[in-house]
Amino acid sequence: MAESLTFAAQAEQEKAESVALGVYVHVPFCSTTCEYCAFYQVRPEGDDLARYLREMEREFSLVETPLRAGTVFWGGGTPGLLPAKHLAELCALVRRNLAADPAEWSVELAPGTVTRERLAALRDGGVTRISLGVQSLQPDLLAALGRRHTKEQALRAYELVRAAGFASVNLDLIFAVPGQDAAGWRQDLAAAVALAPDHISTYCLTFEEDTALFVKLSEGKVKLDVEKEAAFYEATWDELGAAGFAQYEISNYARPGHACRHNLNTWAMQEWLGFGPSGASQHAGWRYQNPPDLAAWRSDLAAGKRGTMDRTALTPELLAADTLIFGLRCNAGVDLAAAQRRFPTANWSAYRALAARLVEEGLAEWGVPEVLRLTRRGRLLADSVGTAVLEV
Repeated sequence: MAESLTFAAQAEQEKAESVALGVYVHVPFCSTTCEYCAFYQVRPEGDDLARYLREMEREFSLVETPLRAGTVFWGGGTPGLLPAKHLAELCALVRRNLAADPAEWSVELAPGTVTRERLAALRDGGVTRISLGVQSLQPDLLAALGRRHTKEQALRAYELVRAAGFASVNLDLIFAVPGQDAAGWRQDLAAAVALAPDHISTYCLTFEEDTALFVKLSEGKVKLDVEKEAAFYEATWDELGAAGFAQYEISNYARPGHACRHNLNTWAMQEWLGFGPSGASQHAGWRYQNPPDLAAWRSDLAAGKRGTMDRTALTPELLAADTLIFGLRCNAGVDLAAAQRRFPTANWSAYRALAARLVEEGLAEWGVPEVLRLTRRGRLLADSVGTAVLEV
């Protein structure tokens, strides 16, 4: 418990140090689609890559700049599919629209796209953090996931990223893959730890609609195993904790000082602006999204519009619920008194009654002064806890 409390204090400090605005850039291009991936992506054709840069410049012109953003995050798709020249241009475009260089700038890269030239463009452009989508270091599991890189490519990509000198490096891993057993997962964890990254993200494989994996599930070719998933979660917590990685969110582990500030900002229900097709925003009293369609996004920009989908007013009640749902996934938990001061009109009597029930059922515990955080058992049932919050 002492280690958990120590890191809870560290995570709270990192939250306090994070600024209230993050910038997310969605690069929608992929050469292939992984079987589990439900993120919007498209295979680039013709001048799509160069045209994307011109359209990103147009989208930034539609918001008031310079943006006082403390974090930037590029996701995809596959940002590394852009040539080094275009990566440098996109970096320059982002920096022109910021009031100052961000404290943290993350870019997701697939191992098969990592080259010295691309890494140099990103590093020189201001990027501080690389998130490498390794997913597994076992050939059969990479094939099951539809990944197009090999174990050897992943290891070589990591070497190149480290040699390029970025301040922080994350490895993404996936567990509960069909055919994967506990011993194989521990081998993947051990191999990742041996590389000595600064951060490790481990995600339980989910079966999203409109993915090849979901089709296999509906056809009975693969099956869900909730008990097995729970065993994978607990093995991950034990193995990475023993290796010196502090868990700060259900799926995320970091060496001291390397927690992802951009994600902490998001989970704390601060503000962010999303650019690119499907980019989502929470800003100036509204939550909204760009259309997850390259042609529709282009059409919006031509008409001088952005964020035209799923526009929702950010009421205190909505933000309070999301603060609890996402905050309870973090080991630091949620300070209910602070949340109530921030969102005073939410139904706090009902939330406190729910908190008391969670504590009584052994799913949560109280910290000081009024911090509610999930227990180990509660983290295994975090989705159910989130549902209970929504029911309030």
